[in-house]
Amino acid sequence: MPTPAPMNPPTRRRLLLGSLAAAAALAGGPLHALPPKTLVFPRDRGAHPDFRTEWWYITGQLAAQAPGQRTFGFQLTFFRSRVEGTQAMASNFAARQLVFAHAALADVQGGKLWHDQRIARAGFGIASAGEQDMAVQLRDWSLNADGRRYSARLPATDFALDLSFEETQDVLLQGRQGLSRKGPEEKQASYYYSQPQLATRGSVRLQGQTFTVAGKAWLDHEWSQELLHPSAVGWDWIGMNLDDGGALTAFRLRDKDGGAVWAGGSFRPAGGQPRSFGPDEVRFTAGRTWTSPLTQITYPVEWTVRTPLGTYAVKAVMDNQELDSRNSTGSIYWEGLSTLLEGSGRRVGMGYLEMTGYGQTLRL
Repeated sequence: MPTPAPMNPPTRRRLLLGSLAAAAALAGGPLHALPPKTLVFPRDRGAHPDFRTEWWYITGQLAAQAPGQRTFGFQLTFFRSRVEGTQAMASNFAARQLVFAHAALADVQGGKLWHDQRIARAGFGIASAGEQDMAVQLRDWSLNADGRRYSARLPATDFALDLSFEETQDVLLQGRQGLSRKGPEEKQASYYYSQPQLATRGSVRLQGQTFTVAGKAWLDHEWSQELLHPSAVGWDWIGMNLDDGGALTAFRLRDKDGGAVWAGGSFRPAGGQPRSFGPDEVRFTAGRTWTSPLTQITYPVEWTVRTPLGTYAVKAVMDNQELDSRNSTGSIYWEGLSTLLEGSGRRVGMGYLEMTGYGQTLRL
């Protein structure tokens, strides 16, 4: 039998995404509300393969030493997706779990966003997500935990991240002790925790230069069976490390007309106890917009966000922080380094703004 010709990467991605869509169509079955549970660490830093969707997500800002005194924003995300329709298949080649990854680097002085993406089925030493602790790998990209430290190595096509993160605070359980509602129905929920104020060090390689960097980061880990209400097309979300050591989260699920299907978030003062926000306590109001020259999608890049603590302005550090991930997760979204300002205009924090579902309905 002749050996099949090797497929190029775009062809492999199309076939893999096609098999995922076909398998998802076979899944069926009702979805039920997630029960309250006590999250246990380090076990719950690891993967939960019985759940449909999961991600580990780190964003942050970095300042470089010489050369150049550059500043950067970065995002790295590993996704795990359970394919229900293949779980009973006997073949080792069945795509029971898929692993995706995104990486992005915002060069603030250069005014440019660099990004890359990966996708593979779990197994064969190519992709994996450990269950006992955070240990995610996709080819030569990895994210691992060791006690209160994490390490991420992502040598991308046009840039590279080699970063270490150290916990400076206790874990922040989002929602109701880690059970976070995402819609009007109880089944629209996730298990969700954050690790704000991560002390970050390492190196960034860009355009032939290696920069030694330090800064702050934010980690989210979330897993669920269903996140989106049928009327939701996407979400707007902020995760902000406050300059005084506090942490602010706010989000809303959005319908096609721009209305809020659901909203929530939390605030934890430095050294204090967290407070969760109800769906009627958070409001996002769009301000200045930017239209992508690549996709012609328009995004608000300035927001007014009302919370029980007060009203804040969120402003993108760079307008063009759009990520085209159609070769992995199939979506286009805006994810970018942003500044948090209080009512008087004084900066009180910095973090990331994420906006999904503006070009087309987000599918998870």
